[in-house]
Order: sequence, then structure tokens, then C-alpha cells
Amino acid sequence: MAPKLDLRIDRSAGLTLAEQIRLGVLAAIGSGALAPGARLPSWQALAAQLGVARGTVKSAYERLADEQVIVSSRPGGTRVADHPATRLAVPPSDADAPPELYQHLLAGPAIFQMGVPASDRFPTSLFARLRAHAARLEVAAPAVYPDPRGELAFRREIAAHLALARGIECQPSQVFVTAGFTGALEITLRVLGAEGRPAWMENPGFFQSRRALELARLVPVPVPVDEDGMDVASGIEHAPDAALALVTPGQQAPLGATLSLNRRIELLAWAARTSAWILEDDYLGELQLKRRAAPALASLDRNGRVIHIGSFSKTISPALRLGFIVAPAGLVDRFTEAVMCLGSAPGPAVQQATARFMREGHYMRHLRRMKRVYSARGEALRAALERKGYRVQIGGLAALVRLPDEVPDTTIAREARAWGLAPESLSNWFHPGGVRQSGLLLGIATADEAAVPSACERLHKLIGKFS
Repeated sequence: MAPKLDLRIDRSAGLTLAEQIRLGVLAAIGSGALAPGARLPSWQALAAQLGVARGTVKSAYERLADEQVIVSSRPGGTRVADHPATRLAVPPSDADAPPELYQHLLAGPAIFQMGVPASDRFPTSLFARLRAHAARLEVAAPAVYPDPRGELAFRREIAAHLALARGIECQPSQVFVTAGFTGALEITLRVLGAEGRPAWMENPGFFQSRRALELARLVPVPVPVDEDGMDVASGIEHAPDAALALVTPGQQAPLGATLSLNRRIELLAWAARTSAWILEDDYLGELQLKRRAAPALASLDRNGRVIHIGSFSKTISPALRLGFIVAPAGLVDRFTEAVMCLGSAPGPAVQQATARFMREGHYMRHLRRMKRVYSARGEALRAALERKGYRVQIGGLAALVRLPDEVPDTTIAREARAWGLAPESLSNWFHPGGVRQSGLLLGIATADEAAVPSACERLHKLIGKFS
């Protein structure tokens, strides 16, 4: 008789069900619950026990067999190997989970999840057809190295789109395709080589960007944010010799303010005067819901101090890993050398498919449609939360729910995952060691109007446990 494995499945965890089963079997072997030669349940029986698909258990067993931990034979069934690989014997149950601060990146899909677009409204069939055609052409083409700067056709479409939608006049030679925003930021920080120097960082601001500055051995200087965006005067007062300023001028993340014209002029003047660099994180591009998006900061730059960074993660999908840099003319050679040696642009097929998606007008039509969808979802979310007495501020594609400072927003965000919700805590966006404010950031894109009332009710009950 095969023993009944005491495995537990957590459907809200970041790991796949197959990986949870695999790790559970390994843990049972490591603890001695399953001895060498012990028989395992059939994958059909274990699937019935756990309430999962049979293919899920089969996938876990196949992985374990590949790792030489178990062996299968028709007469003997599936058994633990006589000498299972000890290097895999006792992995911790969360071995493949990222640190808690970054779990939102691999979580979902879930209501209120931030950083992702609404997949239910994307023209999936159309884009899949374009990708399939591009993949066939890629396979049939001669085996040569792709251009590390990105496919020329794609860089041309990006340059044309930026001129129309963001007011940036640039040549395709200034555009560098990257592996999302993070790839763009990494290449940029390597090119600038400002190790050991101060760098302005919005406070509150994107915590991953702050950590990226630290990993590049810069010293983040928190600069407060108000209704006009980054307080440039405060940055000048506290770190006038900073090497760079990392800003989200279009819609400040996470509060949503647009950097005012006076602040833009002040910031550009400081950079020109001190030979500092401005890294413009244009994470939402033209997805301004209330009015026409303000032109990019780079459109006002006359001294070549702004490095513009954008991506298609919020407009198409983060799974594409498509980002881009628009380098000032004076830095093109340095960026070219960096990407030739270090660049990691996604494969040509996804670039060519996206280029055609843009060239045929589908991208602009999609953006116009999504503005209407997100506006409706934002208003539905605001109304549902305000009916429960919360102060709600819509900024970009997020709704900010303010909470009393004594309410543990990080704990609420963590526990909400078990309820099928994925809010983020506002306090994590503030500079460590300083004053923090409590609140929850709720993604609008993933808040379908039909699901909003019940989701807000669940969130309200959860907040009530800590208020």
C-alpha cells in the first residue's frame, strides 16, 4: 500500500500547485516520512486527495523523476529512489518564493493587483496572430545575432509614437530596447557610472527603483512630494551636488501628481547648471485618465540632460518584457557600447510583432479604449470605497486609500492575499528610517466593476480587524 502523503496546497501562494507538490514530496523524503524505496500514491490518487488536476500531479512527479528522486515502473508503481539525490533532499518549503517585499511581482492574477493592465480587454487573438507570424519569420531567417539595440523597425515605431503622444523628437538611433523598465534602469545606471554619489529619489517613491540605486552603489536622497510633484527646492537644499534625479513627472508614483511646469523648469535648470542627469520614469506614458497627458519632461530638455525610460508593461503586458531608453544625443555612443556588451533586449519576434501592432494603428486604438475602461473602473472603485467612509485618491492606475498611521497597512496587504485581493501598502513606498504614512494602493486595471462591491466589502472587513 502506498502511504497517504500529508501534503498541503495553498492556492494563494506564489508557487504553482505542481511546484508545491514537488516540494512537499521532497520535504517528506528529507524528514524520513518517505524512506528510500517507499511507494508513492499514483498521480491519479494524489490528485483526488488534493483536489487538483491529475496533470498537475503528473507534472510534479515527472520533475522529481528528472531529478532522480523518484523512479517509476509499471509493475512497481512510483517509488522513492534507493539513493535519492541528497542535494535536493530538504529544500525549505518557500525556497522558490521571493522576499515578501517583492512577492507582488510574481503574484496574481488578483483583484487590486498593481503594475499590470486589464488582460480581459486586450485584443488577444490579434496580437497572438501577429506574434505567431513574427515567430515563423524569425525561425526561417538566417541564424544571426540580433541587434542588441533592438530591432530597427521597432525603434522606428517607438520614435514615431513618442513624437506623437509624448512630444519627444528623437531619432531611432537614440532608442534602445531593453528587458522592461528594470533592464532600462540597469543599463542607464551602468552608463552613468555615478557610484558613491547622491541621487534624488521621490519620497514616497517606487521602492524597487530606490533599491536599484543602492545596488548600483549610489546614495538615495529622499525628496518630498506634494500636489506639484517632486519638491525640487528641497532636493537642491539637501543634495545640490547629486549625480542624478529619478522622477515620475507624468504621474507621480504612487500619489499621482503631475510635475508642474515651474518644477519642470526648475529641475531642468538644476541639471544643466550642475551637469546632473534626470532619469524620467514614464511608466504610464499617455495613460492619463482625467485629461490629455502632459508632454514628457524630455520634450522640454534643451541641454541633453534627460534620459527618458518607458515600457509596454502597463499598456500591453509585463510578460513581454519590453522597455526602452531614449538617450540624449551626447550619450548615444556610450549606450551603444553598453548594450553591445551587456544588453539583453527581448527576442526579435516579440519586437517585430509589437512594431506591427503599432504600425497598423492597433496600439493607439487600444490605448483610447483602455482610457475609457480604466476611468469607469476607477470611478466605480472610488464610489464603493467612499460609501464605506474611506478617503480615496485616484492617481494614475491606482486608488490610494488613506488609513490612520497606527493601522498596519503592511499586515493588511499580506493577509489580503488569502482573500483573493492584492493591494500594496503605502508605507513600503517611503524612505526607510523616516516618517511613513499608512494606506493601501489598489490597482484599478484589475478591479472589474462587477467584482468591485464584493471585493471592497472583503477589504473593509479586513481593515476593520486592525482599526
